[in-house]
Amino acid sequence: MKRLVGSTAIALSVSLSLASGLAGSAAAQQKPCGEREQIVSRLGDKYGEARTARGLSHNNGMVEVYASEETGTWTILITLPNGETCLVAAGDFWENAPLEVTQSKQAI
Repeated sequence: MKRLVGSTAIALSVSLSLASGLAGSAAAQQKPCGEREQIVSRLGDKYGEARTARGLSHNNGMVEVYASEETGTWTILITLPNGETCLVAAGDFWENAPLEVTQSKQAI
């Protein structure tokens, strides 16, 4: 059976893995962090980005994907259980395009 899954869901899945791996590493200590409200406001004001997806990572961090179809920019944030919000990744040429995913049959 095949079904279509949006690139947002795929990106979120990838970002959850990335964010989980980075959250306890030295890289996590060096990435830009701050107050969530200020970061989200700046993403909207400067880049026209809005939240397109979110999910809970293995370390209980809230991972969010922000993107703008108009500007093509995207940002992935993680808000850690202590309330700190950090930039995980950002880029250009965001595209909401459905991807084809194949599901394997389960044995009965």
